[in-house]
Amino acid sequence: MAYSHRIARRFFTSPANPLSTSRQAPLQLRPRIATRHASTSSTDSLPISRLRTILFATSIAVSGGIIYVYTTDTRAFVHRYVVPPLLRLVYPDAEEAHNAAVSSMKTLYSLGMHPRERSPFTSTGPDISVSVYGSQLANPIGISAGLDKHADIPDALFALGASIVEVGGCTPRPQDGNPKPRMFRIPTIDGLINRYGLNSRGADAMAQRLRERVRRFAKSVGLDEASVLDGEAHVPPGSLLPGRLLLVQIAKNKETDERDVEAVKRDYVYCVQRLARYADVLVVNVSSPNTPGLRDLQAVEPLTRILGAVVEEARKADRKEKPRVMVKVSPDEDEDTQMEGIVQAVWSSGVDGVIVGNTTKRRAGMVPPKVNITPKEQVTMTEAGGYSGPMMFDKTVDLVKRYRNLLDRPSFQPTEKEKVVADEAVDASITAIEGTITGFSENEPKTSSTSTQPPEQKVIFATGGITNGRRALEALNAGASVAMVYTGLVYGGAGTITRMKSEMKEEMSAEKKA
Repeated sequence: MAYSHRIARRFFTSPANPLSTSRQAPLQLRPRIATRHASTSSTDSLPISRLRTILFATSIAVSGGIIYVYTTDTRAFVHRYVVPPLLRLVYPDAEEAHNAAVSSMKTLYSLGMHPRERSPFTSTGPDISVSVYGSQLANPIGISAGLDKHADIPDALFALGASIVEVGGCTPRPQDGNPKPRMFRIPTIDGLINRYGLNSRGADAMAQRLRERVRRFAKSVGLDEASVLDGEAHVPPGSLLPGRLLLVQIAKNKETDERDVEAVKRDYVYCVQRLARYADVLVVNVSSPNTPGLRDLQAVEPLTRILGAVVEEARKADRKEKPRVMVKVSPDEDEDTQMEGIVQAVWSSGVDGVIVGNTTKRRAGMVPPKVNITPKEQVTMTEAGGYSGPMMFDKTVDLVKRYRNLLDRPSFQPTEKEKVVADEAVDASITAIEGTITGFSENEPKTSSTSTQPPEQKVIFATGGITNGRRALEALNAGASVAMVYTGLVYGGAGTITRMKSEMKEEMSAEKKA
Protein backbone atom coordinates (compact mmCIF):
# COMPACT_ATOMS: atom_id res chain seq x y z
CA MET A 1 0.00 0.00 0.00
CA ALA A 2 2.79 2.34 0.84
CA TYR A 3 4.53 1.36 -2.33
CA SER A 4 1.43 2.22 -4.43
CA HIS A 5 1.27 5.64 -2.76
CA ARG A 6 4.89 6.32 -3.72
CA ILE A 7 4.15 5.37 -7.33
CA ALA A 8 1.12 7.64 -7.43
CA ARG A 9 3.10 10.57 -5.96
CA ARG A 10 5.85 10.03 -8.49
CA PHE A 11 3.30 9.94 -11.29
CA PHE A 12 1.61 13.17 -10.33
CA THR A 13 4.87 15.01 -9.77
CA SER A 14 6.60 13.74 -12.85
CA PRO A 15 7.25 16.32 -15.64
CA ALA A 16 6.00 13.77 -18.15
CA ASN A 17 2.58 13.72 -16.56
CA PRO A 18 0.26 15.90 -18.65
CA LEU A 19 -1.85 16.80 -15.64
CA SER A 20 1.20 18.00 -13.75
CA THR A 21 2.36 20.06 -16.75
CA SER A 22 -0.99 21.70 -17.15
CA ARG A 23 -1.11 22.60 -13.49
CA GLN A 24 2.42 24.01 -13.24
CA ALA A 25 2.63 25.88 -16.54
CA PRO A 26 0.75 28.96 -15.28
CA LEU A 27 3.09 29.08 -12.30
CA GLN A 28 6.04 29.42 -14.69
CA LEU A 29 4.34 32.15 -16.75
CA ARG A 30 3.21 34.36 -13.85
CA PRO A 31 6.61 35.85 -13.03
CA ARG A 32 7.20 36.70 -16.68
CA ILE A 33 3.86 38.39 -17.03
CA ALA A 34 4.31 40.29 -13.77
CA THR A 35 7.82 41.38 -14.71
CA ARG A 36 6.71 42.55 -18.15
CA HIS A 37 3.88 44.58 -16.56
CA ALA A 38 6.21 46.23 -14.03
CA SER A 39 8.63 47.27 -16.78
CA THR A 40 5.89 48.91 -18.78
CA SER A 41 4.55 50.80 -15.71
CA SER A 42 8.03 52.13 -14.82
CA THR A 43 8.56 53.41 -18.34
CA ASP A 44 5.21 55.19 -18.38
CA SER A 45 5.65 56.82 -14.95
CA LEU A 46 9.18 58.20 -15.55
CA PRO A 47 8.08 61.50 -17.25
CA ILE A 48 5.42 61.99 -14.55
CA SER A 49 8.01 61.52 -11.79
CA ARG A 50 10.35 64.00 -13.42
CA LEU A 51 7.54 66.53 -13.86
CA ARG A 52 6.62 66.21 -10.20
CA THR A 53 10.25 66.81 -9.20
CA ILE A 54 10.48 69.88 -11.43
CA LEU A 55 7.20 71.26 -10.09
CA PHE A 56 8.31 70.68 -6.52
CA ALA A 57 11.70 72.35 -7.05
CA THR A 58 10.06 75.27 -8.86
CA SER A 59 7.52 75.76 -6.07
CA ILE A 60 10.33 75.76 -3.49
CA ALA A 61 12.31 78.31 -5.54
CA VAL A 62 9.29 80.55 -6.10
CA SER A 63 8.29 80.34 -2.45
CA GLY A 64 11.84 81.14 -1.41
CA GLY A 65 11.91 84.08 -3.81
CA ILE A 66 8.62 85.43 -2.49
CA ILE A 67 9.79 85.07 1.10
CA TYR A 68 13.10 86.77 0.23
CA VAL A 69 11.40 89.71 -1.52
CA TYR A 70 8.87 90.09 1.29
CA THR A 71 11.24 89.86 4.24
CA THR A 72 13.80 92.19 2.66
CA ASP A 73 11.19 94.86 1.89
CA THR A 74 11.01 97.61 4.50
CA ARG A 75 7.21 97.55 4.27
CA ALA A 76 7.02 93.97 5.55
CA PHE A 77 4.86 93.37 8.60
CA VAL A 78 7.69 91.65 10.46
CA HIS A 79 9.94 94.72 10.52
CA ARG A 80 7.45 96.70 12.59
CA TYR A 81 5.44 94.19 14.59
CA VAL A 82 7.78 91.22 15.02
CA VAL A 83 11.44 92.23 15.07
CA PRO A 84 11.36 95.17 17.57
CA PRO A 85 9.24 93.32 20.20
CA LEU A 86 11.31 90.18 19.68
CA LEU A 87 14.55 92.07 20.31
CA ARG A 88 13.10 93.47 23.54
CA LEU A 89 12.03 89.98 24.60
CA VAL A 90 15.27 88.20 23.76
CA TYR A 91 17.54 90.99 25.00
CA PRO A 92 16.27 92.57 28.23
CA ASP A 93 19.36 94.81 28.19
CA ALA A 94 18.79 97.57 25.63
CA GLU A 95 22.46 97.90 24.70
CA GLU A 96 22.73 94.17 23.97
CA ALA A 97 19.67 94.46 21.72
CA HIS A 98 21.24 97.42 19.93
CA ASN A 99 24.52 95.55 19.37
CA ALA A 100 22.65 92.47 18.13
CA ALA A 101 20.64 94.58 15.68
CA VAL A 102 23.76 96.27 14.30
CA SER A 103 25.59 92.95 13.98
CA SER A 104 22.59 91.37 12.22
CA MET A 105 22.25 94.24 9.76
CA LYS A 106 25.96 94.08 8.99
CA THR A 107 25.80 90.34 8.30
CA LEU A 108 22.58 90.55 6.28
CA TYR A 109 23.98 93.38 4.18
CA SER A 110 27.11 91.38 3.37
CA LEU A 111 24.86 88.51 2.22
CA GLY A 112 22.53 90.74 0.22
CA MET A 113 19.62 89.81 2.50
CA HIS A 114 19.22 93.15 4.29
CA PRO A 115 15.96 95.13 4.45
CA ARG A 116 15.77 97.69 1.68
CA GLU A 117 13.24 100.14 0.30
CA ARG A 118 11.32 98.78 -2.69
CA SER A 119 8.45 101.25 -2.52
CA PRO A 120 6.71 102.08 -5.79
CA PHE A 121 5.53 105.43 -4.39
CA THR A 122 9.02 106.94 -4.46
CA SER A 123 8.49 108.08 -8.04
CA THR A 124 4.83 109.04 -7.64
CA GLY A 125 2.89 111.59 -5.66
CA PRO A 126 4.14 114.96 -4.38
CA ASP A 127 7.85 115.71 -4.70
CA ILE A 128 9.61 115.54 -1.33
CA SER A 129 13.14 116.09 -2.58
CA VAL A 130 15.11 118.94 -1.00
CA SER A 131 18.28 120.84 -1.83
CA VAL A 132 20.93 120.78 0.91
CA TYR A 133 24.46 122.13 0.45
CA GLY A 134 24.10 122.05 -3.31
CA SER A 135 22.96 118.41 -3.39
CA GLN A 136 19.44 117.49 -4.40
CA LEU A 137 18.43 114.96 -1.76
CA ALA A 138 15.82 112.36 -2.65
CA ASN A 139 13.90 113.08 0.56
CA PRO A 140 14.25 115.15 3.75
CA ILE A 141 14.55 112.25 6.21
CA GLY A 142 17.76 111.38 8.08
CA ILE A 143 19.01 108.92 10.69
CA SER A 144 20.70 110.47 13.72
CA ALA A 145 24.01 109.43 15.23
CA GLY A 146 23.90 106.73 17.88
CA LEU A 147 22.48 103.89 15.82
CA ASP A 148 25.76 103.39 13.95
CA LYS A 149 28.35 104.55 16.47
CA HIS A 150 31.38 103.10 14.70
CA ALA A 151 30.44 103.45 11.00
CA ASP A 152 29.80 99.72 10.72
CA ILE A 153 26.56 99.88 8.70
CA PRO A 154 26.15 103.21 6.85
CA ASP A 155 25.15 101.47 3.61
CA ALA A 156 22.62 99.23 5.35
CA LEU A 157 21.05 102.34 6.89
CA PHE A 158 20.97 104.17 3.55
CA ALA A 159 19.15 101.12 2.14
CA LEU A 160 16.28 101.81 4.56
CA GLY A 161 15.45 104.90 2.48
CA ALA A 162 17.07 107.79 4.38
CA SER A 163 18.84 110.57 2.48
CA ILE A 164 21.02 111.43 5.48
CA VAL A 165 22.92 109.00 7.70
CA GLU A 166 24.93 110.31 10.64
CA VAL A 167 27.57 107.98 12.11
CA GLY A 168 29.43 108.42 15.38
CA GLY A 169 30.11 110.16 17.67
CA CYS A 170 33.76 109.50 17.21
CA THR A 171 36.51 110.61 19.58
CA PRO A 172 40.18 111.04 18.63
CA ARG A 173 41.34 108.18 20.85
CA PRO A 174 39.44 105.01 21.74
CA GLN A 175 37.39 105.15 24.93
CA ASP A 176 35.01 102.74 26.61
CA GLY A 177 32.39 105.23 27.68
CA ASN A 178 30.48 104.93 30.94
CA PRO A 179 30.01 101.72 32.97
CA LYS A 180 27.20 99.33 32.03
CA PRO A 181 24.24 99.16 32.13
CA ARG A 182 23.94 102.46 30.31
CA MET A 183 20.87 102.21 28.08
CA PHE A 184 17.29 101.79 29.30
CA ARG A 185 13.86 101.40 27.70
CA ILE A 186 10.52 102.92 28.65
CA PRO A 187 8.30 100.94 26.20
CA THR A 188 4.96 102.37 27.35
CA ILE A 189 5.95 105.79 25.97
CA ASP A 190 8.42 104.56 23.32
CA GLY A 191 11.23 106.26 25.21
CA LEU A 192 14.93 105.61 25.78
CA ILE A 193 17.47 106.79 28.31
CA ASN A 194 21.14 106.38 27.50
CA ARG A 195 24.36 107.36 29.21
CA TYR A 196 26.83 105.74 26.84
CA GLY A 197 29.38 108.50 27.34
CA LEU A 198 30.56 108.49 23.71
CA ASN A 199 32.01 104.98 23.60
CA SER A 200 34.26 105.01 20.55
CA ARG A 201 36.93 102.94 18.81
CA GLY A 202 38.75 106.13 17.90
CA ALA A 203 39.16 108.28 14.80
CA ASP A 204 41.88 106.13 13.24
CA ALA A 205 39.71 103.01 13.34
CA MET A 206 36.69 104.80 11.86
CA ALA A 207 38.84 106.39 9.15
CA GLN A 208 40.16 102.96 8.19
CA ARG A 209 36.65 101.53 7.84
CA LEU A 210 35.43 104.48 5.78
CA ARG A 211 38.53 104.35 3.57
CA GLU A 212 38.06 100.64 2.89
CA ARG A 213 34.46 101.40 1.95
CA VAL A 214 35.61 104.05 -0.55
CA ARG A 215 38.21 101.68 -2.00
CA ARG A 216 35.65 98.92 -2.52
CA PHE A 217 33.35 101.37 -4.27
CA ALA A 218 36.21 102.73 -6.40
CA LYS A 219 37.11 99.22 -7.51
CA SER A 220 33.48 98.49 -8.42
CA VAL A 221 33.32 101.53 -10.75
CA GLY A 222 36.82 101.23 -12.20
CA LEU A 223 38.36 104.25 -10.46
CA ASP A 224 40.94 104.83 -7.77
CA GLU A 225 40.31 106.22 -4.29
CA ALA A 226 41.46 109.77 -5.09
CA SER A 227 39.22 109.98 -8.16
CA VAL A 228 36.15 108.94 -6.17
CA LEU A 229 36.91 111.47 -3.43
CA ASP A 230 37.32 114.18 -6.07
CA GLY A 231 33.84 113.48 -7.42
CA GLU A 232 34.72 111.70 -10.65
CA ALA A 233 32.21 108.95 -9.82
CA HIS A 234 29.47 111.64 -9.84
CA VAL A 235 28.33 110.77 -6.31
CA PRO A 236 29.06 112.52 -3.01
CA PRO A 237 32.40 111.26 -1.66
CA GLY A 238 30.91 110.44 1.73
CA SER A 239 27.65 108.65 0.99
CA LEU A 240 28.83 107.23 -2.38
CA LEU A 241 25.17 107.39 -3.42
CA PRO A 242 23.33 109.97 -5.54
CA GLY A 243 20.95 112.12 -3.55
CA ARG A 244 22.44 111.05 -0.21
CA LEU A 245 24.85 112.59 2.32
CA LEU A 246 27.00 110.94 4.99
CA LEU A 247 27.47 112.87 8.23
CA VAL A 248 30.35 112.02 10.59
CA GLN A 249 29.95 113.22 14.16
CA ILE A 250 33.10 114.08 16.14
CA ALA A 251 33.65 114.83 19.83
CA LYS A 252 36.39 115.29 22.39
CA ASN A 253 37.69 112.53 24.65
CA LYS A 254 36.28 112.37 28.16
CA GLU A 255 39.76 112.70 29.67
CA THR A 256 40.41 116.00 27.86
CA ASP A 257 39.84 118.88 30.28
CA GLU A 258 37.03 121.04 28.92
CA ARG A 259 38.61 124.06 30.64
CA ASP A 260 41.65 123.72 28.38
CA VAL A 261 40.12 124.99 25.15
CA GLU A 262 43.34 124.50 23.20
CA ALA A 263 43.44 120.83 24.20
CA VAL A 264 39.77 120.47 23.23
CA LYS A 265 40.50 122.09 19.87
CA ARG A 266 43.29 119.58 19.26
CA ASP A 267 40.86 116.72 19.90
CA TYR A 268 38.38 117.99 17.31
CA VAL A 269 41.08 118.92 14.80
CA TYR A 270 42.59 115.44 15.05
CA CYS A 271 39.22 113.92 14.19
CA VAL A 272 38.89 116.28 11.22
CA GLN A 273 42.34 115.36 9.94
CA ARG A 274 41.46 111.67 9.99
CA LEU A 275 37.83 111.75 8.87
CA ALA A 276 37.18 114.83 6.71
CA ARG A 277 38.09 113.09 3.44
CA TYR A 278 35.34 110.52 3.91
CA ALA A 279 32.51 112.77 5.14
CA ASP A 280 30.07 114.94 3.26
CA VAL A 281 29.36 116.82 6.48
CA LEU A 282 31.28 116.92 9.77
CA VAL A 283 29.12 117.33 12.88
CA VAL A 284 30.69 118.88 15.97
CA ASN A 285 29.06 117.40 19.07
CA VAL A 286 29.21 119.80 22.02
CA SER A 287 25.85 118.75 23.44
CA SER A 288 26.08 115.18 24.73
CA PRO A 289 24.72 115.14 28.30
CA ASN A 290 26.87 112.12 29.22
CA THR A 291 30.37 113.63 28.93
CA PRO A 292 31.16 115.86 31.93
CA GLY A 293 31.69 119.49 30.98
CA LEU A 294 30.96 119.00 27.27
CA ARG A 295 27.91 121.26 27.27
CA ASP A 296 29.97 124.02 28.88
CA LEU A 297 31.67 124.34 25.50
CA GLN A 298 28.45 125.84 24.09
CA ALA A 299 29.37 129.19 25.64
CA VAL A 300 30.08 131.69 22.88
CA GLU A 301 33.84 132.16 23.41
CA PRO A 302 35.02 128.53 23.58
CA LEU A 303 32.46 127.44 20.99
CA THR A 304 33.66 130.05 18.48
CA ARG A 305 37.28 128.97 18.91
CA ILE A 306 36.48 125.26 18.57
CA LEU A 307 34.19 125.65 15.57
CA GLY A 308 36.63 128.02 13.88
CA ALA A 309 39.42 125.46 14.25
CA VAL A 310 37.21 122.71 12.80
CA VAL A 311 36.13 124.84 9.83
CA GLU A 312 39.73 125.83 9.11
CA GLU A 313 40.93 122.22 9.22
CA ALA A 314 37.99 120.99 7.13
CA ARG A 315 39.00 123.41 4.35
CA LYS A 316 42.34 121.61 4.15
CA ALA A 317 40.75 118.25 3.36
CA ASP A 318 42.60 116.50 0.55
CA ARG A 319 39.87 116.50 -2.06
CA LYS A 320 38.27 118.98 -4.46
CA GLU A 321 34.99 119.62 -2.64
CA LYS A 322 35.51 120.21 1.06
CA PRO A 323 33.13 118.79 3.66
CA ARG A 324 30.58 121.07 5.26
CA VAL A 325 30.53 121.61 9.03
CA MET A 326 27.53 121.60 11.37
CA VAL A 327 27.25 121.85 15.14
CA LYS A 328 24.88 119.76 17.24
CA VAL A 329 23.30 121.75 20.07
CA SER A 330 21.47 120.75 23.22
CA PRO A 331 17.71 121.10 23.69
CA ASP A 332 18.38 122.11 27.29
CA GLU A 333 20.27 125.29 26.33
CA ASP A 334 17.02 127.04 25.47
CA GLU A 335 17.31 130.46 27.08
CA ASP A 336 17.47 133.38 24.67
CA THR A 337 20.95 134.43 25.72
CA GLN A 338 22.29 130.88 25.35
CA MET A 339 20.81 130.46 21.88
CA GLU A 340 22.00 133.88 20.78
CA GLY A 341 25.54 133.00 21.87
CA ILE A 342 25.44 129.77 19.85
CA VAL A 343 24.15 131.61 16.78
CA GLN A 344 26.87 134.21 17.16
CA ALA A 345 29.50 131.44 17.31
CA VAL A 346 28.02 129.77 14.22
CA TRP A 347 28.24 132.93 12.14
CA SER A 348 31.63 134.00 13.48
CA SER A 349 33.26 130.61 12.88
CA GLY A 350 31.87 129.97 9.41
CA VAL A 351 29.97 126.82 10.35
CA ASP A 352 27.40 125.85 7.70
CA GLY A 353 24.49 124.77 9.86
CA VAL A 354 23.02 123.53 13.12
CA ILE A 355 21.52 120.21 14.17
CA VAL A 356 18.85 121.26 16.64
CA GLY A 357 18.33 118.73 19.37
CA ASN A 358 19.96 115.94 21.30
CA THR A 359 18.90 113.90 24.30
CA THR A 360 17.70 115.86 27.32
CA LYS A 361 18.56 115.65 31.00
CA ARG A 362 15.09 116.88 31.88
CA ARG A 363 12.27 114.53 32.80
CA ALA A 364 9.37 116.93 33.34
CA GLY A 365 6.68 116.53 30.71
CA MET A 366 8.21 113.42 29.16
CA VAL A 367 5.28 111.17 30.19
CA PRO A 368 2.08 112.05 28.29
CA PRO A 369 -0.98 113.03 30.34
CA LYS A 370 -3.30 110.15 31.30
CA VAL A 371 -0.60 107.60 30.45
CA ASN A 372 0.37 105.30 33.29
CA ILE A 373 3.85 103.85 33.11
CA THR A 374 4.72 100.74 35.12
CA PRO A 375 6.50 100.92 38.49
CA LYS A 376 9.63 99.56 36.82
CA GLU A 377 9.46 102.29 34.17
CA GLN A 378 9.00 104.91 36.88
CA VAL A 379 12.29 103.77 38.38
CA THR A 380 13.90 103.78 34.93
CA MET A 381 12.85 107.40 34.42
CA THR A 382 15.06 108.33 37.38
CA GLU A 383 18.19 106.92 35.73
CA ALA A 384 20.91 109.41 34.88
CA GLY A 385 21.46 110.07 31.19
CA GLY A 386 19.82 111.64 28.18
CA TYR A 387 16.16 110.94 27.41
CA SER A 388 14.77 110.64 23.90
CA GLY A 389 11.24 109.90 22.80
CA PRO A 390 8.04 111.23 21.20
CA MET A 391 7.38 113.80 23.94
CA MET A 392 10.49 115.69 22.82
CA PHE A 393 8.74 116.76 19.64
CA ASP A 394 7.04 119.99 20.74
CA LYS A 395 10.33 121.19 22.21
CA THR A 396 12.14 120.36 18.98
CA VAL A 397 9.70 122.32 16.82
CA ASP A 398 9.87 125.31 19.15
CA LEU A 399 13.69 125.31 19.06
CA VAL A 400 13.76 124.98 15.27
CA LYS A 401 11.52 128.04 14.90
CA ARG A 402 13.64 130.07 17.29
CA TYR A 403 16.96 129.04 15.75
CA ARG A 404 15.61 129.74 12.26
CA ASN A 405 14.62 133.22 13.34
CA LEU A 406 17.97 133.90 15.04
CA LEU A 407 20.12 132.49 12.24
CA ASP A 408 18.28 134.61 9.64
CA ARG A 409 18.54 137.78 11.70
CA PRO A 410 20.89 140.25 9.94
CA SER A 411 22.36 141.45 13.23
CA PHE A 412 24.18 138.13 13.68
CA GLN A 413 25.44 137.93 10.11
CA PRO A 414 28.93 139.27 9.37
CA THR A 415 29.34 142.28 7.11
CA GLU A 416 30.87 141.74 3.68
CA LYS A 417 34.13 143.30 4.87
CA GLU A 418 34.32 140.93 7.87
CA LYS A 419 33.59 137.97 5.62
CA VAL A 420 36.37 138.86 3.15
CA VAL A 421 38.87 139.34 5.98
CA ALA A 422 37.90 136.01 7.53
CA ASP A 423 38.17 134.15 4.20
CA GLU A 424 41.55 135.70 3.46
CA ALA A 425 42.80 134.73 6.91
CA VAL A 426 41.75 131.12 6.38
CA ASP A 427 43.28 131.04 2.88
CA ALA A 428 46.55 132.44 4.25
CA SER A 429 46.59 129.80 6.98
CA ILE A 430 45.96 127.00 4.48
CA THR A 431 48.61 128.29 2.06
CA ALA A 432 51.18 128.62 4.80
CA ILE A 433 50.76 124.96 5.66
CA GLU A 434 50.11 123.24 2.36
CA GLY A 435 51.30 125.66 -0.33
CA THR A 436 49.19 127.24 -3.05
CA ILE A 437 46.04 125.13 -2.95
CA THR A 438 43.46 127.91 -3.08
CA GLY A 439 43.28 128.02 -6.86
CA PHE A 440 45.74 130.90 -7.43
CA SER A 441 49.38 130.75 -8.42
CA GLU A 442 51.99 132.54 -6.34
CA ASN A 443 52.32 135.37 -8.88
CA GLU A 444 48.66 135.67 -9.80
CA PRO A 445 46.91 138.58 -8.08
CA LYS A 446 43.86 137.66 -6.05
CA THR A 447 40.77 139.74 -6.56
CA SER A 448 38.66 140.39 -3.52
CA SER A 449 34.93 140.05 -3.88
CA THR A 450 32.89 143.22 -3.73
CA SER A 451 29.58 141.43 -4.18
CA THR A 452 26.76 142.51 -1.94
CA GLN A 453 24.98 139.17 -2.18
CA PRO A 454 23.55 138.02 1.16
CA PRO A 455 25.46 135.18 2.85
CA GLU A 456 24.30 131.62 2.33
CA GLN A 457 21.48 130.70 4.68
CA LYS A 458 22.50 128.41 7.52
CA VAL A 459 20.96 124.96 7.29
CA ILE A 460 18.99 123.42 10.15
CA PHE A 461 18.46 119.69 10.74
CA ALA A 462 15.83 118.78 13.36
CA THR A 463 16.01 115.79 15.68
CA GLY A 464 13.96 114.83 18.73
CA GLY A 465 10.54 113.17 18.93
CA ILE A 466 10.04 112.86 15.15
CA THR A 467 8.21 109.57 14.71
CA ASN A 468 5.96 109.90 11.65
CA GLY A 469 5.44 111.81 8.42
CA ARG A 470 3.16 114.45 9.90
CA ARG A 471 5.72 115.35 12.54
CA ALA A 472 8.46 115.44 9.93
CA LEU A 473 6.45 117.95 7.90
CA GLU A 474 5.88 120.09 10.99
CA ALA A 475 9.62 120.20 11.67
CA LEU A 476 10.31 121.12 8.04
CA ASN A 477 7.64 123.82 8.02
CA ALA A 478 9.18 125.24 11.20
CA GLY A 479 12.40 125.94 9.31
CA ALA A 480 14.39 122.70 9.14
CA SER A 481 15.70 121.24 5.89
CA VAL A 482 15.92 117.66 7.19
CA ALA A 483 14.00 115.74 9.87
CA MET A 484 16.08 113.10 11.65
CA VAL A 485 14.98 110.01 13.57
CA TYR A 486 16.60 107.84 16.21
CA THR A 487 14.28 106.47 18.91
CA GLY A 488 11.42 106.27 16.40
CA LEU A 489 13.49 103.85 14.35
CA VAL A 490 14.31 101.74 17.41
CA TYR A 491 10.64 101.21 18.23
CA GLY A 492 9.23 101.44 14.70
CA GLY A 493 11.63 99.05 13.02
CA ALA A 494 13.34 99.00 9.65
CA GLY A 495 10.28 100.27 7.80
CA THR A 496 10.07 103.55 9.70
CA ILE A 497 11.69 105.73 7.02
CA THR A 498 9.59 104.28 4.21
CA ARG A 499 6.44 104.70 6.27
CA MET A 500 7.28 108.31 7.14
CA LYS A 501 7.81 109.25 3.52
CA SER A 502 4.53 107.64 2.54
CA GLU A 503 2.74 109.56 5.31
CA MET A 504 4.36 112.81 4.19
CA LYS A 505 3.10 112.34 0.66
CA GLU A 506 -0.38 111.49 1.89
CA GLU A 507 -0.45 114.61 4.07
CA MET A 508 0.75 116.79 1.20
CA SER A 509 -1.79 115.31 -1.20
CA ALA A 510 -4.59 115.86 1.31
CA GLU A 511 -3.56 119.50 1.83
CA LYS A 512 -3.44 120.01 -1.92
CA LYS A 513 -6.98 118.69 -2.34
CA ALA A 514 -8.23 120.81 0.54
